[in-house]
Amino acid sequence: MQTISFIGSGNLAWHLAPAFDNAGFVVKEVFSRNARHAEALTERLYQAEVKASLDFSTSPSSIFIVAASDGAISDIAKEIILPEESWLVHTSGSVPLADIQFAATPNVGVLYPLQTFTKTKKIDFKQTPIFIESINPETEIVLTNLAKAISNQVKKIGSEERKALHVAAVFASNFTNHMLTLSRQIMQQNSLEYDWLKPLITETIAKSLQLGPEAAQTGPAMRGDLDTLEKHLALLKDDPSLSEVYKIISQHIIDHYYQA
Repeated sequence: MQTISFIGSGNLAWHLAPAFDNAGFVVKEVFSRNARHAEALTERLYQAEVKASLDFSTSPSSIFIVAASDGAISDIAKEIILPEESWLVHTSGSVPLADIQFAATPNVGVLYPLQTFTKTKKIDFKQTPIFIESINPETEIVLTNLAKAISNQVKKIGSEERKALHVAAVFASNFTNHMLTLSRQIMQQNSLEYDWLKPLITETIAKSLQLGPEAAQTGPAMRGDLDTLEKHLALLKDDPSLSEVYKIISQHIIDHYYQA
């Protein structure tokens, strides 16, 4: 039975650590710069204890998963003290494998779940693609076993491909969600109910997935309806920032569908 320690206690660790715990692995330790967050995560696990430092030299674990912010991963790899015959794995979409190759183990890799994580929203890992990258064949076996224990979709991918995947995911998830934030803002500013838009939002995503995003595109910019675009910009004239977003996105749609 392979044992795991987590470095980090944020949104991803909040879901990933219990997923491994429930899949037959044993999560033994959680380290976090915020001890209270580490304590909260251990309460979701069967046997885990809070680790006070990055000195894991006497740890019972063999796999160490860094589920921390991208900016912290390289420093953690430099500072962490690992037992012999251990594996160090990070979970970032944008940090290359090379950033942890100077860690105190020759066995390093990446295990990247392609999903958006919030502590209050349950995730079905079986439907979540997991992308792995490894420094050697032994690490690939370990990562494959880890990933397949919780996901039905496990794929090998290199650092550059993973970076492109992460950028695409930002457009698909983070930017889309921000557009919904702006949409709700417009509704609230005009004393309208955001719930009125929910059927439209649901159908937009469903249609995009079914038909493909280009075939599903509609709206005034897609039609080249400049008169409607001007009317919308007139409504947004008192909010220059929002107006600029509207102009940029609309122009990009026009350029995409009406390019020479």
